[in-house]
Amino acid sequence: MIWPTIGISIVVFAIALTGMAIGVIISNRRIKGSCGGLANLRDSQGRPMCEGCSNPSPDCLGNPAHDSE
Repeated sequence: MIWPTIGISIVVFAIALTGMAIGVIISNRRIKGSCGGLANLRDSQGRPMCEGCSNPSPDCLGNPAHDSE
């Protein structure tokens, strides 16, 4: 009895995800993060924290902690 409900739920989620993917492709825009998150992390002096990212921004190039890698 529960299998039809699970099947319908999976189909609804698949349709929703497909619709969102098509919307992103048609709009031809990059997916952006939220207002918060890793992009806004700063140390106690207000400099960007670069050791948490694998692809650092240009702001991180002068950071001595990142230059040691």
